[in-house]
Amino acid sequence: MSHRNLEHLNRRRIVYRRGPITDTPSESFSWGDFYENGTYECYELFRSKAKITSYKSFKWHMLVLWYLNPNLNYDEITDIAYFLSDKDNGFSTITLSKASVQNLINEVYESDLEAPPKNKMRKIIFKDSSGLDTGEKLSIVGTLIGKKKLAEPQDIYETMLYIHDTNQKITIASIASALNVSTRTIYRNITKEIRQEKILLNEEI
Repeated sequence: MSHRNLEHLNRRRIVYRRGPITDTPSESFSWGDFYENGTYECYELFRSKAKITSYKSFKWHMLVLWYLNPNLNYDEITDIAYFLSDKDNGFSTITLSKASVQNLINEVYESDLEAPPKNKMRKIIFKDSSGLDTGEKLSIVGTLIGKKKLAEPQDIYETMLYIHDTNQKITIASIASALNVSTRTIYRNITKEIRQEKILLNEEI
């Protein structure tokens, strides 16, 4: 299955997206909000086309799901984990043994539910009802994030996700073009972790 089977989660009323709770946007628009200094409070699982490609990523997704749904019990967490691990459901590209999935479930269940899972900073958050296509979103990203000509690592990552959603290969040049900066600026600021994310995203195209 190429498309994610979100209906399974929706039927169980599982929350997998949540906007910032306490952070206040610098500017608000009809299409969404802009956080000039960024926010770590936005969790948007399964919005982009990027899939789960590693054990680490799988565990993070499960931690977020439990954090957003604190009333889940062990059996419900187990059900979700096995559902996401099945490639036919469109969420994951990796193959995990039953023992690995069970180990992951136990690690998640033993984690501190009160601590927010580590999250990437976001500066631009679009409303579900924005009506914008990915090209228009990318243009807004370039206008707002790229206006300072800095291209910080989190800006590069956020831009990569939108480029990926256009089904185009992510290149240093395309990132630089979207952010209105030079390729030298991207090379200077891109981290090893983001380089690896770039490779994984391109493998899905």
